[in-house]
Amino acid sequence: MLATSSGIVALDARVELYGLDIQKKDLPQLAIRPYPTQYVQPFVNKAGENYVIRPVRPEDEPLVVDFHAKLSEESVYFRYFRAFQLSQRVEHERLTRMCYVDYDRTIALVTEWGNPESGRNEIVAIGRLTRLPNPEEAEFAILVRDDFQGNGLGTILLKRLLQFGRDEGIKHVMAYMLGSNKGMITVCKRLGFTFKREDDLVKANIDLDEEGRGGDT
Repeated sequence: MLATSSGIVALDARVELYGLDIQKKDLPQLAIRPYPTQYVQPFVNKAGENYVIRPVRPEDEPLVVDFHAKLSEESVYFRYFRAFQLSQRVEHERLTRMCYVDYDRTIALVTEWGNPESGRNEIVAIGRLTRLPNPEEAEFAILVRDDFQGNGLGTILLKRLLQFGRDEGIKHVMAYMLGSNKGMITVCKRLGFTFKREDDLVKANIDLDEEGRGGDT
């Protein structure tokens, strides 16, 4: 690659093929991890509604903009601990960082739902699991659209994040939340988190065991 003041030009490219007898673990590591298709999974809630939970993609940016436009001020405050204007939340530079992720460091899962009235797919929940400086520890955050809260999406999304963490060798997961965020605290209690009060916030913690606690049931 040649970087100049006018742009970047690809000068050369090479393709290296390996035989079918080469084990996956023996292949060289890619600079950018491919899209983790193994985490694309359907979900049907108790009401029989169909969803797909999958890793975020770069082309999801318009859907994420629509998602933020349908959030209440309370939901935004619970997630970010402050007032956060829509115009700031949907800035292109910010959403680029949200949608173009390094899957080795962060997994951002979106819950997609097909709107029967418009015939369009919509993102109705987003969850993130981000590795901390200690790569065996991670912090999660979840945000569910107001009109989809209370139907199990938060629980299943957090279960999927914990399963991802377990698959990726993460041993401990934590999150900070407001003490008034009763819905998220209830979800965490259901999945086995412990809690510690830190000033105005509650810190939730869970150790991921090998038996699969927190996995889908």
